[in-house]
Amino acid sequence: TARAAGGFETEATDPILMGQVQVVDVPRPSQARRKVLQHKEEILNLANSLHPRLVARGGGAVDLEVVLHPATAESVEMLVVHLLVDTRDAMGANLVNTMCEGVASYIESLTGGRVFLRILSNLTDRSLIRARMRIPVSALTVNGFDGEQVRDGIIIAGQFASIDPYRAATHNKGIMNGIDAVALATGNDWRAIEAGAHAYAARGNHYTSLTRWYRDDDGALVGEIEIPLKVGIVGGSLQSNPTVRLNLKLLKVETATELAQVMGAVGLAQNFAALRALATEGIQQGHMTLHARSVASAAGVPAELFDTVVERLVASGEIKVWKAEEILSEVRMTASANGPAPTDAPEEEAAGHGKIILFGEHAVVYGSRAIAAPVPLAVRARVTDTNRGIWVVMPRWGVEQRLHEDPRKRSSIEKTAALILEQLGLIDKQMRIEVFSEIPRAMGLGGSAAVAVAIIRALDLHFKLGLSDDEVNTLAFEAEKVAHGTPSGIDNTVATFGRPLLYRTGTPPEIEEVEFPKPLRFVIGITGKESLTAKMVARVREAHEKNRAVIDRVFRGIDALAGQALNAIKRYDLERLGNLMNVCHGLLNSLQVSSWEIEELVQIARENGALGAKLTGGGGGGSMIALCPENAERVIRAMKAAGYQAMEVTIG
Repeated sequence: TARAAGGFETEATDPILMGQVQVVDVPRPSQARRKVLQHKEEILNLANSLHPRLVARGGGAVDLEVVLHPATAESVEMLVVHLLVDTRDAMGANLVNTMCEGVASYIESLTGGRVFLRILSNLTDRSLIRARMRIPVSALTVNGFDGEQVRDGIIIAGQFASIDPYRAATHNKGIMNGIDAVALATGNDWRAIEAGAHAYAARGNHYTSLTRWYRDDDGALVGEIEIPLKVGIVGGSLQSNPTVRLNLKLLKVETATELAQVMGAVGLAQNFAALRALATEGIQQGHMTLHARSVASAAGVPAELFDTVVERLVASGEIKVWKAEEILSEVRMTASANGPAPTDAPEEEAAGHGKIILFGEHAVVYGSRAIAAPVPLAVRARVTDTNRGIWVVMPRWGVEQRLHEDPRKRSSIEKTAALILEQLGLIDKQMRIEVFSEIPRAMGLGGSAAVAVAIIRALDLHFKLGLSDDEVNTLAFEAEKVAHGTPSGIDNTVATFGRPLLYRTGTPPEIEEVEFPKPLRFVIGITGKESLTAKMVARVREAHEKNRAVIDRVFRGIDALAGQALNAIKRYDLERLGNLMNVCHGLLNSLQVSSWEIEELVQIARENGALGAKLTGGGGGGSMIALCPENAERVIRAMKAAGYQAMEVTIG
């Protein structure tokens, strides 16, 4: 959101770190203070003589202050010298401590007192970072909330933190969640940074927020942060850690001040994300699933069984370590007896199929033919009775939401569930809808359609509605309109019937089952970047409206490829089929629906012996497919070596 709105503006003061020299038993404090200030240049020169290389780099002791603390019933009178040191790109703790030690004797001789502590301060309020972001109202719309609602909610939440210390503590903790992560990754002292930030927040009459949120004259949301940040990018402890060196290289920062500015922007971004969640769906959404994952980790669940145990843990409602251990034992026993552990949902389940599109993406919306096939990945769902409203829980997608009564506040998955419930006359019932997906979210594999079909069938099973496949498909198509705006209907059709299909839109659509003489082996490469089908569909629509004749020729070309591919499948002409896939990918690329991740996966597949490779689904990320009758394992290894996920599927 911030990047689309112009990013962050940051500014910084010089990287000043303060050292303190505490002097007690001073005979005449006021006179001693004047004397120290009169000899300021001598003290600074003495300090700088201890670190000439720092001075050569443009840093060094640049100023000093003298503070008098009068005696109280609980403390003696003190004179404190503040030595202000520009440490440049070093964190500077050792530098400043050495300087304080070095000038201590001279300060004693000037004041006639006794120097006690000589140490840096972690309240680095002379090294301030300010960051700012401005987001138009139009960019704040999310999950059914209009931009003005979100903006005003964030502002009110920010005002709460500014006047209430209890809220401010949690508010600022969220800011530090982001800053601390960067500090850890770059080898900086996150505890020192935390201490300074919280001390700075408490500098006034009460502890308060480190950020400010307000509305500008144009109605946009503006967020600002001011925070003390003294960090480093050089030094033995940093240079000896290869991970720190790599992270600094990735950040492309050349100075410690630049790193501090990045941290300030991250803190502001983290605060924005938290306040937006509070102002919309609530920060608690997804808590049960997150807790279940934490419990499963504490129970020592291995990675290959982790998601299965988490799903069953959530389904049990008993999110305890002992329960996770019990489920783990059951899963292992099942795996030992029957092979790999199942990821199915519990009893009374219903399913919707995932899919890959072999030919016809986007063009199918405009009347071209498309060929699609189900994949073994599926979505399963079940419905149970409850007395706490309507809940939708999807452990693997991190969803745990109670259906909002106000339609304007519903997320995308809530809107889908609500439409289905309203169409089936079940919106007034109380229930828990649990969805167990083997399909990665927003990866172009028909996840939203499979979810809709699974939910419809689970409701049909639980409430004994007696729906036909055609009725399930029709309702799933309506649900797809919520998710994608103008879907073709192919995803929900494959999700419902679970068979390879040749499909053309229409009223009714033309559907022909595709027979494969022999099974075909494909590799699915997953980019890890979410594919927003609605966005890609809108992009193609805009291109079509601007240049209808050219784009229509592209659509006709894709339609012709689908027809030729059907013949190649029937003849089991795999070389021909692969060539057609390559050509189809080129046409889809001309529609600007590919991405660099997809292009890299396509190239990897071809270089490792795939007969053909192309994107599948909406594009813009998501997934691609490669025809690999003989070397699927080699292609998968190459994709994984490049940092992607990949799997083999057999069609037909």
